[in-house]
Amino acid sequence: MINRYAWYLASAWLLLLAGCAGVSTQPSTTAATAGAAPSGAQQSGEGAIIKAVPKSAMSENKAVIALLDRAQIDNESGQREAAGSSLERALRIEPRNPWLWLELAQVRLAQGQYAQAITLAGKSNSFSARQPLVQAENWQVIGQARVAQGDSAGAEQAFKLAAEFAQQAKADADRNSGFNFQ
Repeated sequence: MINRYAWYLASAWLLLLAGCAGVSTQPSTTAATAGAAPSGAQQSGEGAIIKAVPKSAMSENKAVIALLDRAQIDNESGQREAAGSSLERALRIEPRNPWLWLELAQVRLAQGQYAQAITLAGKSNSFSARQPLVQAENWQVIGQARVAQGDSAGAEQAFKLAAEFAQQAKADADRNSGFNFQ
């Protein structure tokens, strides 16, 4: 069950995402770790997704949360291979978790493995039905990878989809914010 705090975080994150939904003409040179920042956002080396969404919303499994923590630490210290390994271990525990596939896609994007980042984000989308926040982030990853590959038309299409899913997620959060969570 998502508490009021999680909804506020998600709403704030969506507002940030909506402001950054424009098409970037430059590939990300320092894609953030276990979570790449949305296109045009300042990237600090910290996982944007891990910071914006509580890990408890990503998984209820303590082992998976520990592996997400490990991936974040490794990623922040520049050890992207180790971060990827931790996420792959988490995926062996929860292979249908779209957040984990997204996180791994973002690590691969940061490593410059653009084709693999696109494939992993697509896999995350296949498991993210009714989770527009995850889908918005997946399309951001796909857009950034396409920009890096020189596919500006494909990137523009991906960024438009990201913006649509971000708006849907914001509308869902606004609709649910009227409930009294205590």
